[in-house]
Amino acid sequence: MDKKQLVETTTNAAANGDEGGQLTSADVERVLDSLFGTVEHPGSIAEALNRRETVLLGSFGSFRMDGETATFRPGTALTEFLQDRAG
Repeated sequence: MDKKQLVETTTNAAANGDEGGQLTSADVERVLDSLFGTVEHPGSIAEALNRRETVLLGSFGSFRMDGETATFRPGTALTEFLQDRAG
């Protein structure tokens, strides 16, 4: 899945939610760029990692620095979901 597909899928998922608000593809793209960053600007995750902070995303997982390398550790819910799909 590339960024364009991720934006479209996320926009569609948000449109089908019960929260009542509508997000456009441009809204979702701005959020993803703000979170993960672009070539020109680091996102909030990169900025936190640069400060040597761990970024916890609940049961999805966490990002942290391991020496000079950023690492991702999947959370319990993501791991179980993927194991269920593989099994």
